[in-house]
Amino acid sequence: MIRRIIAIPLIIWALGFVLFVITLPQPLPLAQSDAVVVPTGSGGRIQRGLEILQQGGAEQMLVTGVDVAVQPGEFQVQYDVPDRLMACCVELGFSALDTRGNAVETAEWMEQQGYTSMRLVTADWHMRRAAVELEAQLPDNISVSHDAVRSEPSLWTLFLEFHKFIAAWLLMVLG
Repeated sequence: MIRRIIAIPLIIWALGFVLFVITLPQPLPLAQSDAVVVPTGSGGRIQRGLEILQQGGAEQMLVTGVDVAVQPGEFQVQYDVPDRLMACCVELGFSALDTRGNAVETAEWMEQQGYTSMRLVTADWHMRRAAVELEAQLPDNISVSHDAVRSEPSLWTLFLEFHKFIAAWLLMVLG
């Protein structure tokens, strides 16, 4: 009887992990939103956000979680952002240190801008947790599209992220 009681949560955990891994979020086709928000991190995120912005999929882009040592000019050169686009449409957010901080910074920025729709661009393995953290911070009137950047995460990255996602989800549900 004890083995069965122990086995049930282990089976649920294992099935949850497998489901998490095989159903990673995918990129979205171009669609219009007020803003695109990109948390800093693994490769391809900022490029994807700039691509959406340049194709007219959003009015502005917030890059959240930028290191305070990064100068806007350095960012512009590194990502080859045209002057016109950098001046009008790209904002760097320096206050976030982690995923929860990204969500807080994003919610404040969305409110300041008066936007009601956004496209969240982050890595496929990071999307679920970023979305849960964001959902906990944003008011109900803001719609969020989840545009995942494909990656090739290691099994260890997926393992860690699965547990961080569960923790974030539990905190949102319980708190």
